[in-house]
Amino acid sequence: MSDLFEDPTPEKQTSGNAPEFSVSEIAGAVKKTIEGAFGRVRVRGEVGRVTLARSGHMYFDIKDDRALINAVSWKGQVSKLAVMPEEGMEVIATGKLTTFGSQSKYQLTVDAVEIAGEGALMALLEKRKKALAAEGLFAPERKQPIPFLPEIIGVVTSPTGAVIRDILHRLSDRFPRKVLVWPVAVQGDACAPQVAAAIEGFNAMTPGGALPRPDLLIIARGGGSVEDLWGFNEEVVARAAAASDIPLISAVGHETDTTLIDFVSDLRAPTPTAAAEHAVPVRAELLAWTSEQEARLTRALTQGLSRRGERLRDISRGLSDPQNFVNTAQQRLDRWSSQLDLALRTEVSRKRARFQEHAGAIRVASLQGGITQRRADLEKLAERLASAPGRYASRKKEDFSKQSNRLRSEIVVRHVREASRSAEGLFQRLSDRATRQQQDRLQKLEALDRLRQTLGYKATLARGYAVVRGDGDLVTSKATAEQAAALEIEFADGVLVTGQAGAPTAQPAGRKPKIIRGGGEEDGGQGSLF
Repeated sequence: MSDLFEDPTPEKQTSGNAPEFSVSEIAGAVKKTIEGAFGRVRVRGEVGRVTLARSGHMYFDIKDDRALINAVSWKGQVSKLAVMPEEGMEVIATGKLTTFGSQSKYQLTVDAVEIAGEGALMALLEKRKKALAAEGLFAPERKQPIPFLPEIIGVVTSPTGAVIRDILHRLSDRFPRKVLVWPVAVQGDACAPQVAAAIEGFNAMTPGGALPRPDLLIIARGGGSVEDLWGFNEEVVARAAAASDIPLISAVGHETDTTLIDFVSDLRAPTPTAAAEHAVPVRAELLAWTSEQEARLTRALTQGLSRRGERLRDISRGLSDPQNFVNTAQQRLDRWSSQLDLALRTEVSRKRARFQEHAGAIRVASLQGGITQRRADLEKLAERLASAPGRYASRKKEDFSKQSNRLRSEIVVRHVREASRSAEGLFQRLSDRATRQQQDRLQKLEALDRLRQTLGYKATLARGYAVVRGDGDLVTSKATAEQAAALEIEFADGVLVTGQAGAPTAQPAGRKPKIIRGGGEEDGGQGSLF
Protein backbone atom coordinates (compact mmCIF):
# COMPACT_ATOMS: atom_id res chain seq x y z
CA MET A 1 0.00 0.00 0.00
CA SER A 2 1.17 3.51 -0.58
CA ASP A 3 3.00 5.37 2.19
CA LEU A 4 0.18 7.87 2.02
CA PHE A 5 -2.02 5.48 3.94
CA GLU A 6 0.61 3.87 6.19
CA ASP A 7 2.88 6.64 7.57
CA PRO A 8 1.32 10.10 7.63
CA THR A 9 3.72 12.91 8.57
CA PRO A 10 3.23 14.99 11.72
CA GLU A 11 2.60 18.11 9.67
CA LYS A 12 -0.64 16.51 8.36
CA GLN A 13 -2.09 15.60 11.74
CA THR A 14 -5.22 17.42 12.91
CA SER A 15 -6.42 18.18 16.36
CA GLY A 16 -8.37 14.91 16.21
CA ASN A 17 -5.19 13.02 15.32
CA ALA A 18 -6.66 12.21 11.80
CA PRO A 19 -4.48 12.77 8.70
CA GLU A 20 -5.50 15.25 5.95
CA PHE A 21 -4.87 14.57 2.27
CA SER A 22 -5.53 16.51 -0.89
CA VAL A 23 -7.77 15.10 -3.60
CA SER A 24 -4.79 14.71 -5.93
CA GLU A 25 -2.88 12.75 -3.27
CA ILE A 26 -5.80 10.37 -2.80
CA ALA A 27 -6.21 9.95 -6.59
CA GLY A 28 -2.47 9.30 -7.03
CA ALA A 29 -2.38 6.78 -4.19
CA VAL A 30 -5.37 4.90 -5.68
CA LYS A 31 -3.74 4.92 -9.11
CA LYS A 32 -0.47 3.47 -7.73
CA THR A 33 -2.35 0.85 -5.76
CA ILE A 34 -4.46 -0.37 -8.73
CA GLU A 35 -1.60 -0.35 -11.20
CA GLY A 36 0.72 -2.08 -8.71
CA ALA A 37 -1.81 -4.74 -7.74
CA PHE A 38 -3.03 -5.66 -11.21
CA GLY A 39 -0.61 -4.25 -13.79
CA ARG A 40 -1.22 -5.88 -17.19
CA VAL A 41 -4.42 -7.99 -17.30
CA ARG A 42 -6.64 -9.91 -19.72
CA VAL A 43 -10.37 -9.25 -19.37
CA ARG A 44 -13.15 -11.31 -20.99
CA GLY A 45 -16.59 -9.84 -21.52
CA GLU A 46 -19.15 -8.44 -23.94
CA VAL A 47 -18.49 -5.15 -25.73
CA GLY A 48 -21.06 -2.50 -24.94
CA ARG A 49 -21.37 0.97 -26.44
CA VAL A 50 -18.46 1.85 -28.77
CA THR A 51 -17.45 5.47 -29.47
CA LEU A 52 -14.70 6.60 -31.85
CA ALA A 53 -13.70 10.18 -30.97
CA ARG A 54 -12.58 12.77 -33.52
CA SER A 55 -9.11 12.61 -31.95
CA GLY A 56 -8.84 8.97 -33.03
CA HIS A 57 -9.16 7.50 -29.51
CA MET A 58 -11.72 4.69 -29.05
CA TYR A 59 -13.86 4.41 -25.93
CA PHE A 60 -15.94 1.30 -25.21
CA ASP A 61 -17.37 -0.80 -22.39
CA ILE A 62 -16.60 -4.40 -21.41
CA LYS A 63 -19.33 -6.03 -19.34
CA ASP A 64 -20.84 -9.22 -18.08
CA ASP A 65 -24.17 -9.84 -16.39
CA ARG A 66 -23.10 -8.15 -13.09
CA ALA A 67 -20.45 -5.49 -13.78
CA LEU A 68 -18.97 -3.15 -16.35
CA ILE A 69 -15.46 -1.76 -16.99
CA ASN A 70 -14.72 1.31 -19.06
CA ALA A 71 -12.02 0.72 -21.65
CA VAL A 72 -10.00 3.03 -23.87
CA SER A 73 -7.60 2.50 -26.77
CA TRP A 74 -5.45 5.48 -27.68
CA LYS A 75 -5.04 6.62 -31.27
CA GLY A 76 -1.73 4.79 -31.73
CA GLN A 77 -3.18 1.59 -30.25
CA VAL A 78 -6.37 1.65 -32.35
CA SER A 79 -4.46 1.37 -35.62
CA LYS A 80 -2.63 -1.73 -34.30
CA LEU A 81 -5.71 -3.63 -33.09
CA ALA A 82 -6.22 -6.92 -34.95
CA VAL A 83 -9.94 -6.89 -34.15
CA MET A 84 -12.05 -3.74 -33.96
CA PRO A 85 -14.52 -3.94 -31.04
CA GLU A 86 -18.19 -3.94 -32.05
CA GLU A 87 -21.25 -3.69 -29.87
CA GLY A 88 -22.47 -7.12 -28.74
CA MET A 89 -19.17 -8.89 -29.52
CA GLU A 90 -17.65 -11.13 -26.83
CA VAL A 91 -13.93 -10.40 -26.65
CA ILE A 92 -10.76 -10.86 -24.59
CA ALA A 93 -9.14 -7.45 -24.09
CA THR A 94 -5.51 -7.18 -22.98
CA GLY A 95 -4.15 -4.03 -21.40
CA LYS A 96 -3.21 -2.11 -18.30
CA LEU A 97 -5.66 -1.36 -15.51
CA THR A 98 -5.40 2.25 -14.36
CA THR A 99 -7.53 5.12 -13.07
CA PHE A 100 -8.94 8.34 -14.49
CA GLY A 101 -8.60 10.68 -11.53
CA SER A 102 -10.51 13.59 -13.09
CA GLN A 103 -13.72 11.60 -12.85
CA SER A 104 -12.82 9.15 -10.05
CA LYS A 105 -13.12 6.17 -12.40
CA TYR A 106 -10.95 3.21 -13.13
CA GLN A 107 -10.48 2.00 -16.69
CA LEU A 108 -8.63 -0.49 -18.83
CA THR A 109 -6.16 0.83 -21.39
CA VAL A 110 -6.50 -1.80 -24.15
CA ASP A 111 -3.76 -2.49 -26.68
CA ALA A 112 -4.96 -5.91 -27.96
CA VAL A 113 -8.42 -7.39 -28.66
CA GLU A 114 -9.28 -11.01 -29.42
CA ILE A 115 -12.63 -12.54 -30.32
CA ALA A 116 -13.90 -14.80 -27.53
CA GLY A 117 -17.28 -15.79 -29.12
CA GLU A 118 -20.77 -14.40 -29.54
CA GLY A 119 -21.85 -11.91 -26.93
CA ALA A 120 -24.36 -13.05 -24.34
CA LEU A 121 -27.08 -10.70 -25.53
CA MET A 122 -26.50 -11.43 -29.18
CA ALA A 123 -26.45 -15.16 -28.51
CA LEU A 124 -29.77 -14.87 -26.68
CA LEU A 125 -31.18 -12.81 -29.54
CA GLU A 126 -30.04 -15.37 -32.09
CA LYS A 127 -31.60 -18.15 -30.06
CA ARG A 128 -34.95 -16.38 -29.89
CA LYS A 129 -34.80 -15.58 -33.59
CA LYS A 130 -34.26 -19.23 -34.52
CA ALA A 131 -37.09 -20.40 -32.24
CA LEU A 132 -39.59 -17.91 -33.65
CA ALA A 133 -38.49 -18.63 -37.22
CA ALA A 134 -39.04 -22.35 -36.61
CA GLU A 135 -42.64 -21.54 -35.59
CA GLY A 136 -43.15 -19.74 -38.91
CA LEU A 137 -43.65 -16.26 -37.45
CA PHE A 138 -41.23 -14.79 -40.01
CA ALA A 139 -42.86 -16.48 -43.04
CA PRO A 140 -43.71 -14.06 -45.90
CA GLU A 141 -47.19 -15.57 -46.35
CA ARG A 142 -48.14 -14.40 -42.85
CA LYS A 143 -47.49 -10.76 -43.68
CA GLN A 144 -50.49 -8.57 -44.45
CA PRO A 145 -50.56 -5.92 -47.18
CA ILE A 146 -50.25 -2.33 -46.00
CA PRO A 147 -53.47 -0.32 -46.68
CA PHE A 148 -53.10 2.13 -49.54
CA LEU A 149 -54.83 4.98 -47.67
CA PRO A 150 -55.63 4.14 -44.03
CA GLU A 151 -58.31 6.24 -42.39
CA ILE A 152 -56.87 5.97 -38.86
CA ILE A 153 -53.24 5.23 -37.93
CA GLY A 154 -52.21 3.97 -34.49
CA VAL A 155 -48.72 4.89 -33.26
CA VAL A 156 -47.03 3.09 -30.35
CA THR A 157 -44.13 5.23 -29.10
CA SER A 158 -43.06 7.69 -26.43
CA PRO A 159 -45.35 10.75 -26.41
CA THR A 160 -42.54 13.13 -25.46
CA GLY A 161 -39.79 12.16 -27.91
CA ALA A 162 -38.93 13.56 -31.33
CA VAL A 163 -40.22 10.39 -33.02
CA ILE A 164 -43.92 11.21 -32.70
CA ARG A 165 -43.32 14.78 -33.92
CA ASP A 166 -41.45 13.48 -36.97
CA ILE A 167 -44.27 11.04 -37.79
CA LEU A 168 -47.04 13.62 -37.38
CA HIS A 169 -45.12 16.18 -39.42
CA ARG A 170 -44.49 13.70 -42.25
CA LEU A 171 -48.13 12.57 -42.33
CA SER A 172 -49.27 16.19 -42.45
CA ASP A 173 -46.99 16.91 -45.41
CA ARG A 174 -47.99 13.84 -47.44
CA PHE A 175 -51.65 13.05 -46.66
CA PRO A 176 -53.20 14.15 -43.32
CA ARG A 177 -54.81 11.26 -41.45
CA LYS A 178 -56.28 10.70 -37.99
CA VAL A 179 -53.61 9.45 -35.56
CA LEU A 180 -54.12 7.62 -32.25
CA VAL A 181 -51.02 7.61 -30.01
CA TRP A 182 -50.58 4.90 -27.37
CA PRO A 183 -47.82 6.17 -25.02
CA VAL A 184 -45.30 3.55 -23.88
CA ALA A 185 -41.80 3.37 -22.45
CA VAL A 186 -39.37 2.73 -25.29
CA GLN A 187 -36.51 1.34 -23.16
CA GLY A 188 -35.98 -0.30 -19.80
CA ASP A 189 -37.83 -3.09 -18.04
CA ALA A 190 -41.28 -1.57 -18.67
CA CYS A 191 -40.78 -1.31 -22.42
CA ALA A 192 -41.66 -4.85 -23.55
CA PRO A 193 -44.91 -5.35 -21.53
CA GLN A 194 -46.18 -1.86 -22.41
CA VAL A 195 -45.51 -2.27 -26.14
CA ALA A 196 -47.18 -5.71 -26.20
CA ALA A 197 -50.18 -4.31 -24.27
CA ALA A 198 -50.44 -1.40 -26.72
CA ILE A 199 -50.55 -3.73 -29.75
CA GLU A 200 -53.18 -5.93 -28.10
CA GLY A 201 -55.16 -2.88 -26.98
CA PHE A 202 -55.35 -1.44 -30.50
CA ASN A 203 -56.51 -4.82 -31.83
CA ALA A 204 -59.19 -5.03 -29.14
CA MET A 205 -60.86 -1.81 -30.30
CA THR A 206 -64.17 -2.02 -32.16
CA PRO A 207 -64.11 -0.99 -35.83
CA GLY A 208 -66.29 2.08 -36.28
CA GLY A 209 -66.82 2.52 -32.51
CA ALA A 210 -66.62 5.67 -30.43
CA LEU A 211 -62.84 5.23 -30.48
CA PRO A 212 -62.46 3.34 -33.77
CA ARG A 213 -59.83 0.69 -34.34
CA PRO A 214 -56.88 1.88 -36.47
CA ASP A 215 -56.39 0.58 -39.99
CA LEU A 216 -52.59 0.56 -39.57
CA LEU A 217 -50.12 0.41 -36.65
CA ILE A 218 -46.65 1.98 -36.45
CA ILE A 219 -44.25 0.84 -33.71
CA ALA A 220 -41.56 3.53 -33.55
CA ARG A 221 -38.46 4.43 -31.54
CA GLY A 222 -35.27 6.38 -32.21
CA GLY A 223 -31.79 4.88 -32.37
CA GLY A 224 -29.79 3.56 -29.44
CA SER A 225 -27.55 0.80 -28.21
CA VAL A 226 -28.47 -2.88 -28.08
CA GLU A 227 -29.40 -2.46 -24.42
CA ASP A 228 -31.65 0.52 -25.20
CA LEU A 229 -33.46 -1.39 -27.95
CA TRP A 230 -33.59 -4.70 -26.09
CA GLY A 231 -37.24 -4.29 -25.11
CA PHE A 232 -38.19 -4.79 -28.78
CA ASN A 233 -36.22 -8.08 -28.82
CA GLU A 234 -38.41 -9.60 -26.10
CA GLU A 235 -40.49 -12.60 -27.12
CA VAL A 236 -43.72 -11.11 -25.76
CA VAL A 237 -43.41 -8.13 -28.14
CA ALA A 238 -42.60 -10.34 -31.14
CA ARG A 239 -45.58 -12.62 -30.49
CA ALA A 240 -47.96 -9.67 -29.97
CA ALA A 241 -46.84 -8.16 -33.30
CA ALA A 242 -47.23 -11.50 -35.10
CA ALA A 243 -50.75 -11.97 -33.69
CA SER A 244 -51.91 -8.50 -34.70
CA ASP A 245 -54.91 -8.44 -37.04
CA ILE A 246 -54.03 -4.86 -37.96
CA PRO A 247 -51.18 -4.43 -40.49
CA LEU A 248 -48.07 -3.30 -38.62
CA ILE A 249 -44.99 -1.27 -39.62
CA SER A 250 -41.92 -1.44 -37.37
CA ALA A 251 -39.60 1.58 -37.22
CA VAL A 252 -37.29 0.83 -34.29
CA GLY A 253 -33.83 2.43 -34.25
CA HIS A 254 -31.84 3.57 -37.23
CA GLU A 255 -31.41 1.82 -40.54
CA THR A 256 -28.59 -0.41 -39.25
CA ASP A 257 -30.48 -1.46 -36.09
CA THR A 258 -32.38 -4.76 -36.28
CA THR A 259 -34.74 -6.16 -33.64
CA LEU A 260 -37.08 -9.16 -33.45
CA ILE A 261 -40.14 -7.02 -34.12
CA ASP A 262 -38.67 -6.14 -37.53
CA PHE A 263 -38.87 -9.80 -38.59
CA VAL A 264 -42.49 -10.39 -37.50
CA SER A 265 -43.89 -7.04 -38.66
CA ASP A 266 -45.67 -6.73 -42.00
CA LEU A 267 -43.21 -4.05 -43.12
CA ARG A 268 -39.91 -2.75 -41.70
CA ALA A 269 -39.09 0.93 -42.12
CA PRO A 270 -35.49 2.11 -41.61
CA THR A 271 -36.61 5.19 -39.65
CA PRO A 272 -39.87 6.51 -38.08
CA THR A 273 -40.05 9.15 -40.84
CA ALA A 274 -39.81 6.42 -43.48
CA ALA A 275 -42.63 4.55 -41.71
CA ALA A 276 -44.89 7.59 -42.13
CA GLU A 277 -43.94 7.71 -45.82
CA HIS A 278 -44.87 4.03 -46.24
CA ALA A 279 -48.17 4.57 -44.41
CA VAL A 280 -49.76 7.13 -46.75
CA PRO A 281 -49.24 8.25 -50.35
CA VAL A 282 -48.54 11.83 -51.44
CA ARG A 283 -51.86 13.60 -51.88
CA ALA A 284 -50.53 16.07 -54.46
CA GLU A 285 -49.11 13.25 -56.57
CA LEU A 286 -52.44 11.39 -56.47
CA LEU A 287 -54.31 14.52 -57.56
CA ALA A 288 -51.82 15.14 -60.36
CA TRP A 289 -52.04 11.52 -61.53
CA THR A 290 -55.85 11.62 -61.48
CA SER A 291 -55.87 14.87 -63.47
CA GLU A 292 -53.43 13.44 -65.99
CA GLN A 293 -55.50 10.28 -66.45
CA GLU A 294 -58.65 12.38 -66.85
CA ALA A 295 -56.96 14.54 -69.48
CA ARG A 296 -55.68 11.47 -71.35
CA LEU A 297 -59.12 9.90 -71.29
CA THR A 298 -60.71 13.12 -72.54
CA ARG A 299 -58.18 13.41 -75.35
CA ALA A 300 -58.71 9.77 -76.30
CA LEU A 301 -62.49 10.14 -76.38
CA THR A 302 -62.28 13.40 -78.34
CA GLN A 303 -59.90 11.94 -80.89
CA GLY A 304 -62.00 8.79 -81.16
CA LEU A 305 -65.16 10.79 -81.79
CA SER A 306 -63.35 12.98 -84.32
CA ARG A 307 -62.05 9.95 -86.21
CA ARG A 308 -65.45 8.34 -86.23
CA GLY A 309 -66.98 11.59 -87.45
CA GLU A 310 -64.50 11.68 -90.31
CA ARG A 311 -65.25 8.04 -91.05
CA LEU A 312 -68.99 8.79 -91.08
CA ARG A 313 -68.48 11.68 -93.47
CA ASP A 314 -66.35 9.52 -95.74
CA ILE A 315 -68.98 6.80 -95.80
CA SER A 316 -71.77 9.32 -96.33
CA ARG A 317 -70.14 10.43 -99.59
CA GLY A 318 -70.79 6.96 -101.01
CA LEU A 319 -74.52 7.13 -100.23
CA SER A 320 -77.16 8.29 -102.65
CA ASP A 321 -78.37 11.87 -102.62
CA PRO A 322 -80.84 12.20 -99.72
CA GLN A 323 -82.94 14.54 -101.86
CA ASN A 324 -83.91 11.58 -104.04
CA PHE A 325 -85.43 9.81 -101.04
CA VAL A 326 -87.19 13.00 -100.01
CA ASN A 327 -88.60 13.52 -103.50
CA THR A 328 -89.94 9.98 -103.61
CA ALA A 329 -91.52 10.32 -100.17
CA GLN A 330 -92.95 13.71 -101.15
CA GLN A 331 -94.54 12.19 -104.20
CA ARG A 332 -96.16 9.46 -102.12
CA LEU A 333 -97.36 12.08 -99.62
CA ASP A 334 -98.95 14.14 -102.40
CA ARG A 335 -100.73 11.06 -103.73
CA TRP A 336 -102.03 10.08 -100.30
CA SER A 337 -103.09 13.67 -99.44
CA SER A 338 -105.20 13.80 -102.61
CA GLN A 339 -107.05 10.68 -101.41
CA LEU A 340 -107.36 11.84 -97.78
CA ASP A 341 -110.57 13.92 -98.18
CA LEU A 342 -112.46 11.09 -99.81
CA ALA A 343 -111.22 8.58 -97.23
CA LEU A 344 -112.24 10.85 -94.35
CA ARG A 345 -115.74 11.35 -95.72
CA THR A 346 -116.14 7.62 -96.27
CA GLU A 347 -114.92 6.76 -92.75
CA VAL A 348 -117.18 9.39 -91.12
CA SER A 349 -120.21 8.00 -92.95
CA ARG A 350 -119.33 4.46 -91.83
CA LYS A 351 -118.89 5.50 -88.21
CA ARG A 352 -122.13 7.49 -88.27
CA ALA A 353 -124.02 4.44 -89.50
CA ARG A 354 -122.53 2.22 -86.76
CA PHE A 355 -123.37 4.84 -84.12
CA GLN A 356 -126.97 4.98 -85.20
CA GLU A 357 -127.18 1.19 -84.99
CA HIS A 358 -125.98 1.18 -81.36
CA ALA A 359 -127.68 4.40 -80.21
CA GLY A 360 -130.94 2.60 -79.53
CA ALA A 361 -129.26 0.20 -77.09
CA ILE A 362 -127.83 2.97 -74.87
CA ARG A 363 -129.94 3.76 -71.75
CA VAL A 364 -129.72 6.56 -69.19
CA ALA A 365 -129.78 4.16 -66.22
CA SER A 366 -126.81 2.18 -67.47
CA LEU A 367 -124.86 5.41 -68.01
CA GLN A 368 -125.65 6.57 -64.45
CA GLY A 369 -124.58 3.20 -63.04
CA GLY A 370 -121.29 3.37 -64.90
CA ILE A 371 -120.70 6.91 -63.66
CA THR A 372 -121.45 5.87 -60.05
CA GLN A 373 -119.04 2.96 -60.28
CA ARG A 374 -116.32 5.16 -61.75
CA ARG A 375 -116.89 7.73 -58.98
CA ALA A 376 -116.48 5.03 -56.28
CA ASP A 377 -113.29 3.76 -57.91
CA LEU A 378 -111.99 7.33 -58.06
CA GLU A 379 -112.65 7.86 -54.32
CA LYS A 380 -110.76 4.65 -53.45
CA LEU A 381 -107.83 5.79 -55.53
CA ALA A 382 -107.91 9.18 -53.79
CA GLU A 383 -107.75 7.49 -50.35
CA ARG A 384 -104.76 5.38 -51.42
CA LEU A 385 -103.09 8.42 -52.94
CA ALA A 386 -103.40 10.39 -49.69
CA SER A 387 -101.37 7.82 -47.70
CA ALA A 388 -98.95 6.96 -50.53
CA PRO A 389 -96.45 9.85 -49.95
CA GLY A 390 -95.93 8.86 -46.30
CA ARG A 391 -95.38 5.20 -47.15
CA TYR A 392 -93.05 6.14 -49.99
CA ALA A 393 -91.04 8.52 -47.76
CA SER A 394 -90.73 5.82 -45.05
CA ARG A 395 -89.54 3.25 -47.56
CA LYS A 396 -86.99 5.64 -49.03
CA LYS A 397 -85.77 6.57 -45.55
CA GLU A 398 -85.17 2.87 -44.75
CA ASP A 399 -83.34 2.42 -48.07
CA PHE A 400 -81.20 5.46 -47.33
CA SER A 401 -80.31 4.14 -43.85
CA LYS A 402 -79.26 0.79 -45.33
CA GLN A 403 -77.18 2.46 -48.02
CA SER A 404 -75.53 4.88 -45.55
CA ASN A 405 -74.53 1.96 -43.30
CA ARG A 406 -72.88 0.30 -46.29
CA LEU A 407 -71.06 3.48 -47.35
CA ARG A 408 -67.61 3.29 -45.79
CA SER A 409 -64.18 4.51 -46.75
CA GLU A 410 -63.02 0.94 -47.48
CA ILE A 411 -65.82 0.52 -50.04
CA VAL A 412 -65.09 3.92 -51.58
CA VAL A 413 -61.37 3.10 -51.86
CA ARG A 414 -62.18 -0.29 -53.38
CA HIS A 415 -64.56 1.33 -55.87
CA VAL A 416 -61.87 3.89 -56.76
CA ARG A 417 -59.39 1.08 -57.40
CA GLU A 418 -61.89 -0.87 -59.51
CA ALA A 419 -62.76 2.27 -61.47
CA SER A 420 -59.06 2.96 -62.05
CA ARG A 421 -58.47 -0.58 -63.31
CA SER A 422 -61.60 -0.34 -65.50
CA ALA A 423 -60.45 3.01 -66.90
CA GLU A 424 -57.02 1.56 -67.68
CA GLY A 425 -58.64 -1.41 -69.44
CA LEU A 426 -60.93 0.87 -71.46
CA PHE A 427 -58.01 3.09 -72.40
CA GLN A 428 -56.00 0.05 -73.55
CA ARG A 429 -58.93 -1.24 -75.60
CA LEU A 430 -59.48 2.19 -77.10
CA SER A 431 -55.78 2.50 -77.95
CA ASP A 432 -55.74 -0.96 -79.59
CA ARG A 433 -58.90 -0.16 -81.52
CA ALA A 434 -57.45 3.15 -82.72
CA THR A 435 -54.25 1.41 -83.87
CA ARG A 436 -56.21 -1.21 -85.82
CA GLN A 437 -58.41 1.45 -87.44
CA GLN A 438 -55.36 3.45 -88.48
CA GLN A 439 -53.78 0.37 -90.07
CA ASP A 440 -57.04 -0.49 -91.90
CA ARG A 441 -57.31 3.04 -93.29
CA LEU A 442 -53.69 3.05 -94.43
CA GLN A 443 -54.28 -0.21 -96.28
CA LYS A 444 -57.45 1.19 -97.91
CA LEU A 445 -55.60 4.36 -98.88
CA GLU A 446 -52.80 2.34 -100.49
CA ALA A 447 -55.37 0.26 -102.40
CA LEU A 448 -57.12 3.42 -103.67
CA ASP A 449 -53.77 4.87 -104.74
CA ARG A 450 -52.97 1.69 -106.70
CA LEU A 451 -56.43 1.84 -108.29
CA ARG A 452 -55.85 5.49 -109.20
CA GLN A 453 -52.58 4.64 -110.87
CA THR A 454 -54.21 1.75 -112.72
CA LEU A 455 -57.16 3.82 -114.02
CA GLY A 456 -55.10 6.95 -114.92
CA TYR A 457 -54.14 7.61 -118.49
CA LYS A 458 -50.44 7.37 -117.60
CA ALA A 459 -50.87 3.64 -117.11
CA THR A 460 -52.62 3.48 -120.49
CA LEU A 461 -49.59 5.14 -122.13
CA ALA A 462 -47.40 2.37 -120.70
CA ARG A 463 -49.51 -0.18 -122.62
CA GLY A 464 -48.62 1.36 -126.01
CA TYR A 465 -51.04 4.25 -126.38
CA ALA A 466 -50.20 7.96 -126.97
CA VAL A 467 -51.80 11.40 -126.52
CA VAL A 468 -51.81 13.66 -129.62
CA ARG A 469 -52.19 17.45 -129.47
CA GLY A 470 -52.12 19.79 -132.44
CA ASP A 471 -51.30 23.48 -131.95
CA GLY A 472 -52.04 22.95 -128.23
CA ASP A 473 -55.51 21.46 -128.86
CA LEU A 474 -56.64 17.89 -128.59
CA VAL A 475 -56.49 15.96 -131.89
CA THR A 476 -59.16 13.32 -132.34
CA SER A 477 -59.14 12.76 -136.13
CA LYS A 478 -56.77 12.50 -139.09
CA ALA A 479 -58.15 15.63 -140.73
CA THR A 480 -57.46 17.72 -137.66
CA ALA A 481 -53.92 16.37 -137.49
CA GLU A 482 -53.25 17.29 -141.16
CA GLN A 483 -54.43 20.86 -140.57
CA ALA A 484 -52.22 21.38 -137.46
CA ALA A 485 -48.95 23.26 -137.97
CA ALA A 486 -47.22 21.26 -135.18
CA LEU A 487 -48.04 17.98 -133.53
CA GLU A 488 -47.14 17.02 -129.96
CA ILE A 489 -47.22 13.27 -129.23
CA GLU A 490 -46.94 12.17 -125.61
CA PHE A 491 -45.64 8.64 -125.00
CA ALA A 492 -45.03 6.85 -121.73
CA ASP A 493 -41.33 7.78 -121.77
CA GLY A 494 -41.56 11.35 -123.10
CA VAL A 495 -43.05 13.82 -125.61
CA LEU A 496 -42.29 13.98 -129.39
CA VAL A 497 -42.85 17.27 -131.21
CA THR A 498 -43.19 17.33 -135.05
CA GLY A 499 -43.84 20.20 -137.45
CA GLN A 500 -42.73 23.83 -137.24
CA ALA A 501 -43.25 24.36 -133.49
CA GLY A 502 -40.00 24.28 -131.56
CA ALA A 503 -41.39 23.46 -128.13
CA PRO A 504 -44.35 21.58 -126.77
CA THR A 505 -47.43 23.60 -125.95
CA ALA A 506 -49.16 23.59 -122.57
CA GLN A 507 -52.29 21.54 -122.20
CA PRO A 508 -55.53 23.49 -121.73
CA ALA A 509 -56.93 23.16 -118.22
CA GLY A 510 -59.98 21.00 -117.76
CA ARG A 511 -59.55 19.02 -121.04
CA LYS A 512 -59.75 15.24 -120.81
CA PRO A 513 -57.90 12.93 -123.24
CA LYS A 514 -59.71 10.39 -125.33
CA ILE A 515 -58.48 6.81 -125.69
CA ILE A 516 -58.56 5.52 -129.25
CA ARG A 517 -58.92 1.79 -129.64
CA GLY A 518 -59.41 0.36 -133.13
CA GLY A 519 -61.20 3.38 -134.52
CA GLY A 520 -63.46 3.99 -131.48
CA GLU A 521 -62.87 6.49 -128.63
CA GLU A 522 -63.83 7.13 -124.99
CA ASP A 523 -62.94 9.62 -122.27
CA GLY A 524 -59.83 8.72 -120.28
CA GLY A 525 -57.48 11.72 -119.79
CA GLN A 526 -56.10 14.84 -121.47
CA GLY A 527 -55.29 14.33 -125.18
CA SER A 528 -55.89 11.42 -127.56
CA LEU A 529 -54.43 7.97 -126.97
CA PHE A 530 -53.70 5.59 -129.87
